[in-house]
Amino acid sequence: MPHPDNAPRFDDLGELAIGDIAALPPEMLLDLQTTALAETARVKRLRDRLEAGIAQRYDAAVAAVRTAQGKTSGTVRVEDEGVVIVADLPKKVSWDQDRLAAMAERIRAAGDDPTEYLEIAYRVPERRYGAWPAAMREGFADARSETTGKPVFRLEARDR
Repeated sequence: MPHPDNAPRFDDLGELAIGDIAALPPEMLLDLQTTALAETARVKRLRDRLEAGIAQRYDAAVAAVRTAQGKTSGTVRVEDEGVVIVADLPKKVSWDQDRLAAMAERIRAAGDDPTEYLEIAYRVPERRYGAWPAAMREGFADARSETTGKPVFRLEARDR
């Protein structure tokens, strides 16, 4: 359904009070949310292309500086015509959980406290917890707390 000519457009949202936005008709909110999602996707595509172009231009120079500094990760700086390019290659470390558990047992068996060397965390996947028998869940209930995240509203057109 077309909206009146004076209906707020996506670009007008920055100047409207939240209450004014909340008072808009549901179909208009749906249209604005659809536009926002499309605009977000468009901007992400453009940013990805820009970042790819920057990477293509500076990858070799950054790799050379990183090699010269003996680094395999981390931050290096390259200058190009008065513009400093700060290139960060984060280090991602992962640990084999089964091997760490075995190491913790060896440390404990040797009479040491594994928590002096390792951070030990226990987690219960919510899907597993929900599948447990009630008696099992009751035993863990005091160790479990639940919070909520930011609410998300997705508007959809009803099939007519």
